[in-house]
Amino acid sequence: MASLSPGTDIDHRGTPFTEPLLDALLNALRDPATRHPRLGNARFESATFTGMAWFGSATFTGTARFTSATFERAARFESATFMDGAGFASATFTGDARFRSATFTGMAWFESATFTGDTRFESATFTGDARFRSATFTGNARFMWATFERAARFESATFMDGAGFASATFTGMAWFESATFERAAWFESATFTGDAKFESATFTGDAKFESATFTGNARFMWATFERAARFESATFMDDAGFASATFTGDARFRSATFTGDAKFESATFTGKAWFESTTFTGDAKFESATFERAASLGPLVCAGRVQLSGAVFGGPVTLLLATRRLECRRTRWSATAELRLRYATVDFAHAVFEYPLTIAAEASPFVLTDGGPMAEQGLGGAPDAKVRMASLRGVDAAHLVLADVDLSRCLFTGTVHLDQLRLEGACTFAKVPSRTAWRHWRPVRFTERRTLAEEHHWRASQPAAVPGWNVAEFSTGRVGPAQMAPVYRALRKAFEDGKNEPGAADFYYGEMEMRRHDRANTTRAEHGLLNGYWLLSGYGLRASRALGWLAAAMLVTIVLLMGFGLPKDDPKQEATGTVPPGGGKVTFEIDKNEPQNPTGDRFSGQRFEKALNVTLNSVVFRSSGQDLTTAGTYIEMTSRVTEPILLGLAVLAVRNRVKR
Repeated sequence: MASLSPGTDIDHRGTPFTEPLLDALLNALRDPATRHPRLGNARFESATFTGMAWFGSATFTGTARFTSATFERAARFESATFMDGAGFASATFTGDARFRSATFTGMAWFESATFTGDTRFESATFTGDARFRSATFTGNARFMWATFERAARFESATFMDGAGFASATFTGMAWFESATFERAAWFESATFTGDAKFESATFTGDAKFESATFTGNARFMWATFERAARFESATFMDDAGFASATFTGDARFRSATFTGDAKFESATFTGKAWFESTTFTGDAKFESATFERAASLGPLVCAGRVQLSGAVFGGPVTLLLATRRLECRRTRWSATAELRLRYATVDFAHAVFEYPLTIAAEASPFVLTDGGPMAEQGLGGAPDAKVRMASLRGVDAAHLVLADVDLSRCLFTGTVHLDQLRLEGACTFAKVPSRTAWRHWRPVRFTERRTLAEEHHWRASQPAAVPGWNVAEFSTGRVGPAQMAPVYRALRKAFEDGKNEPGAADFYYGEMEMRRHDRANTTRAEHGLLNGYWLLSGYGLRASRALGWLAAAMLVTIVLLMGFGLPKDDPKQEATGTVPPGGGKVTFEIDKNEPQNPTGDRFSGQRFEKALNVTLNSVVFRSSGQDLTTAGTYIEMTSRVTEPILLGLAVLAVRNRVKR
């Protein structure tokens, strides 16, 4: 001992140390200026410390090697400084291991170390890599306020009691793959500047990450949370990966912020999932996720897409989402569901639901539990807060309710039980082009009505299409009049069942239009009949068209009667009889002259008045009693057939527009 001085290299591999022997050794190495031990290269591999091992405030200027050492009682390294590497691999700490405020300038090796008592690294600083791979912590492991400036490697580590990393700072990578936390794991307010890797980690107790900050990637793929997973107010500044993770307890992400993409693909939520006040700047990906119990997603804000395609909801669910796009392709809903949305374009193709499901637009910002409105950052550039349906293809709409949604670009072909769809509030459909266009030097104008998006796509694809029809943004398959006619028919019935006859009239018009344009399934005679029905009265729905044809028919009738139907003069009656020679009774025969075809001025005011009287009586299917020529008789007969039909079509069109 007398030959030792502060900073001397020592080699005590395999040496058994009692507490007095260790004290004597450290006293010989104590620096007079600081009164703390100062060691150079220190080799304690396989050494055994049977008493207290007091290395508090010691300075190791060289490498400190405690590999496979055994500490049978407390090992105290509080405020110790390791200026080079510190090797504790496979060491055994039977008592408490205290490294509070210790500084590790070089690498710190604790691989496969065993900590039977409490382990305390509060406020410790690891300037180099901190390696705790396969370490076992039987007691509490406390790393609160610790700083890891480079990689912190806890792969396959086992924490059998509480693991405390609250307010710890991980500047480098944090590796916790396959780590096991058998009791609570505290990471509240921890800061992960590098990537945080918790793949395949197992949290048997509560996992507490409240207010934690993840600057790099947060990777929790295949992780298992057997009790509550608490990420309230956590901040994920890069991508957050929870793909294939299992949440057996409640998953709580209230007020969490995801700046990058949030990936929950194939995750399983056995407990409740809470995402109230959560903000997603990127996409929120829940494809193929499973929600076995009731879920409450929202109110949340997502500036990107919320992807629920292939997800399964086993219990009642409420989605309160303000997002640009919601994708629910092949999503399965096994209980009642309510989707209240803002800004969203919804793709619901091939979704499956067995209970009532409501998709409704929310007019005002969502209200939080504290009574205040939810901020909608990231959605300020959106034109409006409307909810737009993109597709209902392959959906059984028997239990579907749509309220206040925009259906102008929704694809309906392939929807089952569309006639049982319930439309509440102001559900809008696409309109026909509003302005007059020119086709082959003739004007073309479409009367206003509701249309399907598929009709827009089909008409826009025709060679002689006029401007104004919307072109399909992506391939929608081969959809023509034959496929659209049943859709129009089903929507017509849905409107009729909802006591909205004027709305149903538009879809009846669309159905007839598709039948008229369906050359494959419509016979020539039927096609001609439909063309005539459309031309005369717009399928009994355009009163102005029927009245126009009625006025034209009346005008033609008047002109024909004035030109050919009215006689030159009214025929005069003549009485003829013979007086018997011997007197007696005289018999007279009264007869009229045959009407004479007109000559001279046929278009006079008097003749117009007579022709108008005949025509007006023909409209109401009455005879005027006016003497007519043979041609006039046939003209009147024709007008008495055609004009009442046109009048009836006009009356029918008005009735269809005002009926309730």
